Amino acid sequence: MTTTPDSSAPADNAVHPHTEVDQVAERYYSAVVEASPLFATELGLDVRQNEYDDLSPAGLEARYRLTMNTLDELDQAMPGDDVDKVTVAAMRNRLGLQAEVHDNGFDLLSVNGIETDLHSIRAVYDAMPTDTLEQWETIARRLSAVPAAIDGWMASQRATVEAGVLPARRQVLLLADQVTGWTASGGFLDQYLAGATTSSGPLPEGLRTRLAESLEVARGGFERAVAELSGPLLAASTDEDAVGVQRYRLASREFLGSTIDLVETYRWGQEELARIEELQRQTASRIRPGASVSEAIAILDADPKYQIQGTTALREWMQARADEAIEALDGSHFDIPAPARRIEGMIAPTHDGGVYYTSPSEDFSRPGRMWWAVPEGVDSFTTWRELTTVYHEGVPGHHLQISSAIAQHDRLNSWRRNDCWVSGHGEGWALYAEWLMADLGFMDDPGHFMGLLDGQSMRAARVVLDIGLHCGFDAPAEVGGGIWNWDKAWEFFNRHVSMDEGSARFEVNRYFGWPGQAPAYKLGERTWLQLRDAARAADPQGFDLKDFHTRALALGGLPLDVLRSAMLH
Repeated sequence: MTTTPDSSAPADNAVHPHTEVDQVAERYYSAVVEASPLFATELGLDVRQNEYDDLSPAGLEARYRLTMNTLDELDQAMPGDDVDKVTVAAMRNRLGLQAEVHDNGFDLLSVNGIETDLHSIRAVYDAMPTDTLEQWETIARRLSAVPAAIDGWMASQRATVEAGVLPARRQVLLLADQVTGWTASGGFLDQYLAGATTSSGPLPEGLRTRLAESLEVARGGFERAVAELSGPLLAASTDEDAVGVQRYRLASREFLGSTIDLVETYRWGQEELARIEELQRQTASRIRPGASVSEAIAILDADPKYQIQGTTALREWMQARADEAIEALDGSHFDIPAPARRIEGMIAPTHDGGVYYTSPSEDFSRPGRMWWAVPEGVDSFTTWRELTTVYHEGVPGHHLQISSAIAQHDRLNSWRRNDCWVSGHGEGWALYAEWLMADLGFMDDPGHFMGLLDGQSMRAARVVLDIGLHCGFDAPAEVGGGIWNWDKAWEFFNRHVSMDEGSARFEVNRYFGWPGQAPAYKLGERTWLQLRDAARAADPQGFDLKDFHTRALALGGLPLDVLRSAMLH
């Protein structure tokens, strides 16, 4: 049964009835939560919190069977309204792609330096509550389960190799190095024990001893992972970084929920990069007449008004900017749900170089949080670069979008509120939010606008680098043309992005190891801007920006193809 989504944002605030389609979605969502204690932690639910997911081939096969059974159930469910039509279209897109990835054996392989199940095994402790002794007991039990979870993940990696899908040598080495950092003296595990307290004070000696013992069990699991990464997996790896067009097309569809013309998009990425760099040159002249972009950046870096020393000051600064944005935007350009007015700025316990957002719990008792994983040795920060990042991760970016979906209890089923995340939609909105803040006058300061452009230049550059590298397109003439390799990628990135070496290496490694994800930001932004332009063109006199935002946020996360249909029909 084929359905065409029209709109999921009714004009009034009527409660959406619990339909056949919602029942299918709720059953699927409940089964996913029950099978994934990691996902339950992300949601703030007390479900098997002393356990891990089954990350073995058998666990992935069970998830595949659930996916296929749910798709069969969708065939039998009759959509009751436009909200249901959007749900069916979104579930067919997401679950259909999950099945296709599994059928090709690509869900087994997850060796890279940014987003693997090994990262999830560690990162879950960032979200686990630590207020009570009982919660620390749960943490200790889950730490003891780390080795078994890693064994399951390793079994999946071995199965991938046996099937002939080989990990890239560069990514194996990078992941091994990262995990070594977690277990090293003074690394994540040691810091976690050192910071173990409840809201009322230190842990009792007995519990602290059990926690320390569990941390050593976890350390042993991670160390065995490093040994296998550095031994059998490294021996089986390939020197080839590119995944090829076939795997790239599938990965791109998974991250976008849409199919793109790779050749056109590669060309568009270069054109978009040139457009942004022209804006950078114009902005450099505003900073100092006649200054080049690099000279303007040096001026900004040296200006004391843009400087922050220390991670504590960084956290306080980003918290203040996030709170200011919420206060300024609520009621004027957005209707921010009351629970979403709270966000926390955090310094991450790792040092991988990323900035990321974690969503609030279902009941908002745990707020949304934006995290900075500051690289080792970095203690000085320039706010002209980072203001746009606060808008990206906070409001009106990820925090507003995700919190708005979670708050839609009366309209959207649990799957749509909590589990339908599409990078092109979510990251595209966050980039759209950055431009929006400039349009609304929040970055009239030329330094802050240069920071926006600096980030945009990076996002455009990685469209070119990511697609070109993995699909085997000719590299630009500026780096010598021919086949992309690490040296050309490194040169290209640093020609177009102003970034310290550690962060730049993190970024370029990310593109090599996570094909299709990085371009989703700019391609999603492109879609959001097209949708806004189309809405304005359809009703030039009646177009209202706040109404556009309200309709968009009421939909929750969607594949880009489904978003277009929902917003334009």
